[in-house]
Amino acid sequence: MSDSLRTRLIDVGVDLVTSEGVHALTLREIARRAGVSHGAPRRYFPTHLELLSAIARRGFTELAARGSRAIEDSGLATTEPREQIAVLGRVYLDFALTNRGMHELMFRHDLLESNTLGLREASLPVFGLLVDLVGRARPDADARVVAGSLLANLYGIAQLWSWGSLQLATGADDFAPLLDAALAAHLGPEGR
Repeated sequence: MSDSLRTRLIDVGVDLVTSEGVHALTLREIARRAGVSHGAPRRYFPTHLELLSAIARRGFTELAARGSRAIEDSGLATTEPREQIAVLGRVYLDFALTNRGMHELMFRHDLLESNTLGLREASLPVFGLLVDLVGRARPDADARVVAGSLLANLYGIAQLWSWGSLQLATGADDFAPLLDAALAAHLGPEGR
């Protein structure tokens, strides 16, 4: 078995979670779609958690790349940290809402607790960037706490938006006002 099969199994898992959600991620289905026997994935991933962690790790890598690219493309890389945080917030919410299955998988507590394949470490680049930016935007506060609270707020917005709850409760048809409110709550009013 080669590394290309390992990569193919992860690719199939990413495609499957994207198209059908977390519930579809069985070893048997991934093997079937990869064109191998149902026991073949166990050669690279002895447990189901290991394969799920490898798939979730791909999600964190993609989210980090999108965030960095969006900041770079916006031309804000050397300007106001608040604006960069807003860009990251939009990227996060867009990712979560267009990749619901992957987003759910990435934050599964059993995967993060097991830290299989260094999944926790894979989640840190985006959070580290957020902590750095919050520290620059709010030098008066504990940046890790504020960034963690903001991330929890964004996660909640993503979940409630995907269920349709926030649209019903707020009458909003776009998450932008909610993102602005979250930024104001955690960073203070704009122009502060």
